[in-house]
Amino acid sequence: GYPPFPGYPPAGQYPYPSGFRSMVGGAYLQVPSSSYPGAGGYPVPGGYPATGGYPGAPQPGGTPSYPRVPSDQGFGVPPGEGGQYPGGQAPYPSQPATMTQGTQGIVRPAANFDAIRDAEILLKAMKGFGTDEQAIVDVVANRSNDQRQKIKAAFKTLYGKDSMKDLKSELSGNMEELILALFMPSTYYDAWSSPNAMQGAGTQERALIEILCTRTNQEICYQSEFGRDLEKDIRSDTSGHFECLLVSMCQGNRDENQSVNNQMTQEDAQCLYQAGERKLGTDESGFNTRCFPLPQDLKATMEAYSRMANRDLLRSVGREFSGYTERGLKAILQCALNRLAFFAERLYYSMKGAGTDNSTLMRIVVTRSEIDLVQIKQMFTQMYQKILDTMISSDTS
Repeated sequence: GYPPFPGYPPAGQYPYPSGFRSMVGGAYLQVPSSSYPGAGGYPVPGGYPATGGYPGAPQPGGTPSYPRVPSDQGFGVPPGEGGQYPGGQAPYPSQPATMTQGTQGIVRPAANFDAIRDAEILLKAMKGFGTDEQAIVDVVANRSNDQRQKIKAAFKTLYGKDSMKDLKSELSGNMEELILALFMPSTYYDAWSSPNAMQGAGTQERALIEILCTRTNQEICYQSEFGRDLEKDIRSDTSGHFECLLVSMCQGNRDENQSVNNQMTQEDAQCLYQAGERKLGTDESGFNTRCFPLPQDLKATMEAYSRMANRDLLRSVGREFSGYTERGLKAILQCALNRLAFFAERLYYSMKGAGTDNSTLMRIVVTRSEIDLVQIKQMFTQMYQKILDTMISSDTS
């Protein structure tokens, strides 16, 4: 009959699952139902609501979906103490094995590419009264970044003009920012975005976290690409432990050794435990130092930490830190667990609610378009039961 799982409400408190009906006295009938608990005994639509951080309907193939209960940090962590998944599993989803075997970008090099022909199309689109924006989009959105650099070179060779300056004069607003971003070399775009995140009234800390805490050493090449000292910019615009975290990240000196050393993993987990949960107060530098292994190694460290501390490391960071330092450390850990989910979540919250965070939306789509945007789209649908293309279309114009 009705299984005695803990946490199910007594008879009469909530609607019974589809396929069940109450008897006199509130007992349950032994009536089978296809909508009663699915994989793993988790509630599904038609049964009890997916509260308390429990997954909802299982996805095709038996993979449970992720909880839709956002935390105050916007990372989907079930609220409240002890709000982990059943069995003590970490609240942030691990990357499915099917998505770790290789990634794929949406934008690929165009076949039969002709830089001169594309340069001519751009000139014609900007010539005369008005601008043919659709013609510009048709070229730029269907060429790889490497091909766009060749178009820029061909444009200058043919016409003796800088295509970027011409585009900037013809376009405006979000369209201008997006087209110029697509024409920048990818690492240069990161370099351009970092100082722009530190301009105006207040620092856009989330942008700095996204850029510096999710990139590889090779991708962090600010000084060589932009001719500025990122560390100096960070020190002048941030402070405290958040400043220390960003300065550490901008060095591009993360341990990217491909091997996973079990002894080192245990030592890292022990140091994190001693720096936080076992200490009165928090050794911030200890946490910072131990969050720099290669993502695969860091993931193993997180698993060892959970066994040692009986609490996942993400939740410990939430207990030991606050503000943007907490967000930065969580970004590092979340990317180790599931980089695709991190970016899918950032995309979702850039559009959720009133207004749109256009810069975040554009930055992620541009920077991931040739890396893993195909898999990010799949993860987006799995996490939020929405299609990314459709949500963008309804949220932008």
